[in-house]
Amino acid sequence: MTPDHERSRSPAGATRLPELLRGHRRTAGLTQAELAARAAVGVRTVRDLERGRSARPQRTTVELLADALGLAGAARTDFLAAARRPAPAEPPSPPAAPPPVDRGTAVALPPPIELIGREREVAELGALLTDGRPAPVVSLVGLAGVGKTALALAVAHAVAGHHPGGVAGVLISAGADATVVLSVSAAVFDASRVSDLGARVADRPALLLLDAVERSPEAVAEAVHRLAAAAPTLRVLVTGRHPVGLPGELVWPVSPLEVPPAAVDHAGAEALARFPAVTLFTARLAQVRREPPGVAELPALAALVRRLGGLPLAIELMAARGRVLDLPELLDRYGDRVLDLAAPSVAAVGAGWEEVDPGRAEAVRVTGAVTLREAVAASYRLLDDEERTALRRLSAFWNRWSVELAEELLAGPGPAGDPHPDPVALLDRLLELGLISVRGAGPFRFRLLDAVRDFAAEQAAGAGESAAVRRRHAEVFSRLVARTAPELAGPELTDAVHRLDEVTGDLGAALAHAAVDDPVTALRLATGLSRWWLLRGRDVSGRQWLRRLLADPRTAGADPLLRAWAQLEAARLATAHGAAAEELTAARRALAVFREAGDVTGELAARAVLGVLLPATGGQDEAREQGEATLALAVRHGRIRDLAVAQHNLAWHDIRLGDLAGARRRLAVLDRLAAQLADRRLRGLARADLAEVARLEGRYADAVEQGRRAATALVGLGDPADRRRVLGTIGLALVRAGRPAEASDVVAELRTAAAGPEPRPEDAVCALVEGHLALSRGDRELAAEWFAAAADAAGGQDRRDLVEALVGLTVSTADPDVRKRLDAVCRESGTCLLPQEEALLSGPGGR
Repeated sequence: MTPDHERSRSPAGATRLPELLRGHRRTAGLTQAELAARAAVGVRTVRDLERGRSARPQRTTVELLADALGLAGAARTDFLAAARRPAPAEPPSPPAAPPPVDRGTAVALPPPIELIGREREVAELGALLTDGRPAPVVSLVGLAGVGKTALALAVAHAVAGHHPGGVAGVLISAGADATVVLSVSAAVFDASRVSDLGARVADRPALLLLDAVERSPEAVAEAVHRLAAAAPTLRVLVTGRHPVGLPGELVWPVSPLEVPPAAVDHAGAEALARFPAVTLFTARLAQVRREPPGVAELPALAALVRRLGGLPLAIELMAARGRVLDLPELLDRYGDRVLDLAAPSVAAVGAGWEEVDPGRAEAVRVTGAVTLREAVAASYRLLDDEERTALRRLSAFWNRWSVELAEELLAGPGPAGDPHPDPVALLDRLLELGLISVRGAGPFRFRLLDAVRDFAAEQAAGAGESAAVRRRHAEVFSRLVARTAPELAGPELTDAVHRLDEVTGDLGAALAHAAVDDPVTALRLATGLSRWWLLRGRDVSGRQWLRRLLADPRTAGADPLLRAWAQLEAARLATAHGAAAEELTAARRALAVFREAGDVTGELAARAVLGVLLPATGGQDEAREQGEATLALAVRHGRIRDLAVAQHNLAWHDIRLGDLAGARRRLAVLDRLAAQLADRRLRGLARADLAEVARLEGRYADAVEQGRRAATALVGLGDPADRRRVLGTIGLALVRAGRPAEASDVVAELRTAAAGPEPRPEDAVCALVEGHLALSRGDRELAAEWFAAAADAAGGQDRRDLVEALVGLTVSTADPDVRKRLDAVCRESGTCLLPQEEALLSGPGGR
């Protein structure tokens, strides 16, 4: 492309070499670079001649240029004579530029670079530059390698049709002064001087792109100010690591490309391809190897682009190494060395791109290796001491964070002993430098690029601040969890769980560091996370954390109430994976501490947990006593939610005793109280239990209908254990209703639901459904295997499930020893057989 070609113009009347050369070149439709290549001379030589910086060029050079321009006859004679003519001491002012002839928009820019994932930004920036009231200066700012220049070129080309005055670009070089910036900016619009620029573009909109303005920011600021005065219709689009700082400037931070969350790492190629960072990586990988990423490589692909933070430069550098290594090897070898990725520094000199320092235009393009560390360091050096300290502290964040969390983390004196400035202003400063990015509209929308975080963490380590920063980070998240934990049991449960989901990575990092550095803070953090772990299917690892911290001698002197709560939460988690017997003694101790301290909340919680632990260890009568004591205490203190929980636990005792009508009445009370509390989880549990009562009563269609509604509610709340239970209710009801195909579908869903983040033994309820399915097909041998597995799985948990499994095993085998075991379990646990179970046992297999 040529800058502002108007090929109808001729150099007629020109007497000086610069005007003749420029005129002939434009008549030939050549750029300076194209003419230099054709003449076999340097671009710098052509630029110096056109700007009058070479008073007496060599004759050979002039003849080469004349040949390249195809000059002959009088035109060639005049051209060679002008080269020999001495330049006047004070050249006369050129005549005013003639009114422009509207022949369409002239574009003096390099061609656009392929963009991936920037379509929305191109459209929005294009609208800003063409909406009738555009900002005089739009600045694209961000970290080196984020793609500012590529985005600016795409936008400039996209809006060229809206700028009939012309579109041109200038590359800023280090040390350029305002005079040079002005001179080149005018020249790319074919104006001899700045004062002629207004007449040159007339009243037509024109667009000037200034690239890499951080190289000479003061010069650019002064030049743009003077350009605006000379040509009011000129719009300026700039790229740099920081804004120009002019009045009315619109700052547009350029963020890295979106990366896939860890949740979709195994979702398949199609799901990953929706993320621009993955698309860019695969496109660049295709340039160095033929095979696209295989299925086995997809998790590594997602992890790589996430580790690279979606930074286009880092992605391209990493993909280039795919010529030798496959993606898991890349992740293993370079995943922890992102800052050391290096690439040549390439000057953006190309056809149609004017550079303010022509002395550099002819230089070798590759000037040395530049690592990502050096690229980040360049932006880090733009910060003052307070801002650098803040960035080092923010490096403790592992994932997205909010303004409030940043404010807590930054609280305290700065390096000079003064308080840190307003965090909003600080974040705005880091955002405009491209050191942080913003995604989404929720509170947790800020994030440090991985490369920036790694660099800032290195700086923190170098300053001896790492331990203090991590300790502060753990304290911040301990307070966040303490604020959130009460909402994990109530109407705000969904929002509270989502809030903790947003900071999962930081919670793990805070807990791991505090366990070593400050175990009391770690114990407080783990205790608050217990219910969240339970809802997210992490009960095994959560309980392991609590037991480890309770056993740490450094927590022995912690607040007794904190230790009591930690013991109680470990017991609560144990109920989800059949380890109730291991935590029974600790739960009793916790109850004693709460009663001695007069802590009603703790006592109610301890009695409720004991009400669940005891039935799994054969203490059904004591469990009922705990439930009744909880009910009385809740009534006495007006604790409606605890009253509802007590009704829920007591309903299971009614079921154990065969009083299904009594259980149904309690569950109706629970449903009413849950509605009064607006507690969707409690209401979901009430409906799940009502579905189970309907099944036990033989009302299978009702059980299926109510169970499905409850399952939908529980999955929306994120409650895996209770959802598995209600799915079992649905599956068993379907089998008994003569709908085995649907029951098989439920079994498949049960197995999917059991495949959570932690391995689990076979669910008793899943084995029960499989056993009844086999029995319905007449396969008693297979049914016996499934019922035996169900009995083993239920042995350390629910006695009601154990009874049902032994009933099925008795029917399948007609083994008198199994029947004796069934009778013993019923007698020891006080469990009554239900009418439908009696009917099964009295059938052919049970006699």
